[in-house]
Amino acid sequence: MTVVRGRHEHLDRQRRGLECSTTPPADHVVVAMDDPELVERWRPSTVVADHLVALAAPAAGLPLAAARNLGARIAIDRGARQLIFLDVDCVPTAGALEAYAWAAATAEGSSAVLCGPVAYLPPAPPGGYDLETEARTARPHPARPAPDPGDVVIDHEGHHLFWSLSFSVGVAAWEATGGFDERYVGYGAEDTDFGQRAARAGLPLAWVGGATALHQYHPAQDPPVQHLDDILRNGRLFAETWGWWPMKGWLEAFEARGLVRRDGRGGWESTAERGSP
Repeated sequence: MTVVRGRHEHLDRQRRGLECSTTPPADHVVVAMDDPELVERWRPSTVVADHLVALAAPAAGLPLAAARNLGARIAIDRGARQLIFLDVDCVPTAGALEAYAWAAATAEGSSAVLCGPVAYLPPAPPGGYDLETEARTARPHPARPAPDPGDVVIDHEGHHLFWSLSFSVGVAAWEATGGFDERYVGYGAEDTDFGQRAARAGLPLAWVGGATALHQYHPAQDPPVQHLDDILRNGRLFAETWGWWPMKGWLEAFEARGLVRRDGRGGWESTAERGSP
C-alpha cells in the first residue's frame, strides 16, 4: 500500500522497484489523496497487479491515516494475508519484500509489526539514481536498528521508534491494532500513535534485516515550519490519548525560534494563539 499526493516521479521509481522484486507483491494498492493529476496520468503496470483509488482530502490536511486504512481494506478484500506499507518516497531493494515475507513466516514475526531499514539517498544526479548501486552502498538511518540480512531483532520496548516509511504486518495483527487513528489529519504523529496501538495490542516490533528501502531525496525544512499547525493539533491529540507529547525535537526547535511555547499544562501552543510573549 502506498499513499500519495504529488511525487509522481518518486512513485514511478517505486513501481519499477516493485517490478524488480525477487518476490513481487500480489497487489500494489495506491491511494491518491486529492491528486487528480495522478489519476489522469495513471497507467497500470504490465508486471505487478496494481490498483489506483482516489480519496478526497479534508480542508485540514492530507488524510494519511485514513488513506492507509483504505489501502489496507482494499488489499484485505482482495485476499491479502500480509500487508506491506511503503511511503511514496521509498523504493524497495530487490530483496526487501522477500525479507518481509520470510520474517512474517517465522513464529515471532507472524505476530509482530515488521520494520525494514530505510536508507536516505542524496539528491539524484543528472542521469537519475542507479538504484542497484545505491542498494549496495546506501547506509540505513542511524536512529533505527538495522540488522544484517537474514536476522530479525524482536523489540518489545521500542514502539516509540516505529515509523511508517516501510513496515509490514499480518492481517490478524493489523486488525488487532485497529489500524491508524483517522482523527489524525495532516502531518505528524499518526505513525507514532500506530506504534502505541501496536504496543497496546501486545504486538512487538521486529526489525528485519534485508528488508531495506531506499528513501529518495526531496527538499525538506528542518524543523518543518510549514507543518507547524498540523504538528500542534496532532501532538495535542496524541497527548490527550497517550499522556505524553511526541515530536519533542521539532517542538523544541520551534520554541527556540519563538514559534511555540509551553502552555503551562505540560503541552505546547503557538505563540500566535494568545499573542506574542
